[in-house]
Amino acid sequence: MAKIALSILTADFAKLGEEIDSISSADYLHFDVMDGVFVPNISIGLPVLESVRKTTNMPLDAHLMITSPARYTARFAEAGADIVVFHVEAETENNTRSAIKELHDLGKKAGLSVKPGTPAEALLPYIDTLDIALVMSVEPGFGGQRFMNGTLPKIIELRRIIDSIGSKCEIEVDGGINLETAKQCVAAGVDVLVAGSDVLSSRDRAVHIAKLRNESLG
Repeated sequence: MAKIALSILTADFAKLGEEIDSISSADYLHFDVMDGVFVPNISIGLPVLESVRKTTNMPLDAHLMITSPARYTARFAEAGADIVVFHVEAETENNTRSAIKELHDLGKKAGLSVKPGTPAEALLPYIDTLDIALVMSVEPGFGGQRFMNGTLPKIIELRRIIDSIGSKCEIEVDGGINLETAKQCVAAGVDVLVAGSDVLSSRDRAVHIAKLRNESLG
């Protein structure tokens, strides 16, 4: 059964506390952090995460879609994120390794993400030190996009690599997740499904989250 990470990117921020309560049956609360440079949009940052940390016990999963993310990984961890994921395309190898170590030293989980056009092999130098490998199944920057089926072979290859070295790294997928694509992703080897607008637009969010889990059972 896959874990469900609920993105608040398309939530109503005028009543964010209520929004989070309505999705509290998810495994993680997913924060999409964008800087308007690495991706063509600006979203939320440290102050929102710090505020939310005070109001929920849900594990917080911060996805940094920003330039030079190693400058901020520890700050997000110290602000309350339990998992910090950043993009392999956005950092040097030395900075990436240092950030992963720093997160682990803080007792947090560390993850790396790849855009749809980046091959799974880009994660190979780090895979044995990662807790999460996040595959973007849409171009990062906006919610509500359609799932890109071309990312499924990448997930399959990543699953093969992780299993071949005996790593405990989990595969997370983000973008266009619904009842149909959830099933496809889990069949390909995904452990964590990042859902957003599909759940937030449903009448009963808890029921929809349960349905996603059931679909992920195959």
